[in-house]
Amino acid sequence: MRKSLILLVLASLVLASCGFRDSRINPRNWFGGSRSVAASAETAETNPLIPRRSGLLGKRPAPPQEKIATVTELKIEPTNTGAIVYASGVAVRQGAYLARLTPRGGQPVPDENGVLTFDFMVTYPVRPTAGGSELTRTVHEAYSLSKQDLAAIRTIRVEGAQNAQETRRRR
Repeated sequence: MRKSLILLVLASLVLASCGFRDSRINPRNWFGGSRSVAASAETAETNPLIPRRSGLLGKRPAPPQEKIATVTELKIEPTNTGAIVYASGVAVRQGAYLARLTPRGGQPVPDENGVLTFDFMVTYPVRPTAGGSELTRTVHEAYSLSKQDLAAIRTIRVEGAQNAQETRRRR
């Protein structure tokens, strides 16, 4: 029993070191590393379907969402059902909440060049908050993509107010 367990562990270690790491069938190699690129000039419009006032008592509407100041990291992690897009960014000030990776057009559909663009949106408190250190202003968010969504995607791009991060699919 001991010998067979030792042989099994040894065989799995040898097999794992046989070059599967650099293979195209390894899901961790589907996308390369991310790089910083300039943000597009497109500005986020306000949603006309959200009323300025709601209810009988005239409650204040929720604060609007804005693009995060800087996108600092973009990772794509494969899953059994597709992939998860992880993004990190630094907000202008502390207290950012309701972070969202919002696909352009509302659906995770790439453009004609195979680029899927996300806007990294956050909501800031109405009251002023301190600027704080970069660590206290860092926000993390994720978005799940199915295998069907990934089929047409060649590049994933996450945009903030000042920059964007993108990663390309390895061929």
